Amino acid sequence: MLYYLGQYLQQFWGPARLLCSYSVLIALALYLGFFLAKVLIPKFYNHLPHDRGREFTLKENAEAAKGKPTGAGVVFITVFVLLSFVVVPMSWTRAAIITLTWLTMLTGFLDDRSITSWGEYLKGALDLIISITASFVLYFGLKDLSPDGIVRFWMPFISKEIVINPVVYIVISTIMLWASINTTNCTDGVDGLSSTLVLLGLITLGLIFYFLLGHTDIAEYLLLPHFQAGANWAVMVFAMAGVVMGYLWHNAFPSECLMGDAGSRALGFFTGVCVMVTGNPFIFLATSSIIFVNGGMGLLKVFLLRFFKIKIFENIRFPLHDHMRKNHGWSPTQVLLKFMIIQILITIGILGIMIKIR
Repeated sequence: MLYYLGQYLQQFWGPARLLCSYSVLIALALYLGFFLAKVLIPKFYNHLPHDRGREFTLKENAEAAKGKPTGAGVVFITVFVLLSFVVVPMSWTRAAIITLTWLTMLTGFLDDRSITSWGEYLKGALDLIISITASFVLYFGLKDLSPDGIVRFWMPFISKEIVINPVVYIVISTIMLWASINTTNCTDGVDGLSSTLVLLGLITLGLIFYFLLGHTDIAEYLLLPHFQAGANWAVMVFAMAGVVMGYLWHNAFPSECLMGDAGSRALGFFTGVCVMVTGNPFIFLATSSIIFVNGGMGLLKVFLLRFFKIKIFENIRFPLHDHMRKNHGWSPTQVLLKFMIIQILITIGILGIMIKIR
């Protein structure tokens, strides 16, 4: 809205053209997201459900969380949605993704406040429906942006883009989104861990959209496809980064509140969407590798044991953060800082390899 308002007002007042600047919009999205989330989240503590303990986590983790306001994701994700419609130059694709992000949050929040858990099969089915819907939205949205109506991937070690069949794209995207939702959810077990790792991923994605894919000359120099909507997506990514910062202000150890499934599921969904929008699914290695290992290996372990009676990683507890706390004596702060350091090192290394070796 601000972008179009700036276009209209600049004919009457010159400085209004700043509202058409993507760098200004990014700054507004980041700072407004942070301050709104920081101020508003505590005001809803009395209206949020309270944590009743966690069945599949360390006893001390469950006891530390018990009684705290949970489901804070309903606040900061709603702030993100409203803020996005104000600061992000909108298209039908971005509007649909914002709406689906809020719906993903809603399914998590309704489970957070439910006396009895919805169950993993129901939640998995809802995740699948949302992921498939988002995959169709992304495919046809990217198809509309493509000059020749063809959706392509750019891949590591290959300078030419690869044409992607619609069915293949939908399948890859659905798997990516479903996995991102659930691995991010599984990583939410130590104060500040999941949201900090997501924040690192969001900042990485925002920089990729704005400085690499969204910049014609830089994209050409690096042999990357220029993404004409890159700056628009960067504004939306930094809006999400801002509200996550506002939440982290209250979730830093020892936390005052928890985001619950309402926050973790929506953040996982949004991160997965942004990875697919970059046109390179392997970007998830740079943004979410620790999240995928920490939460994803546990999902794989349970899946193989339950359906195929195959046992793997028998001596490792998942999520991995529980293993490091129980078996290696790491404190919550050590888990957070060490996982964060590892993710930063992986991000820099993977981006360097994928962008320069082409």
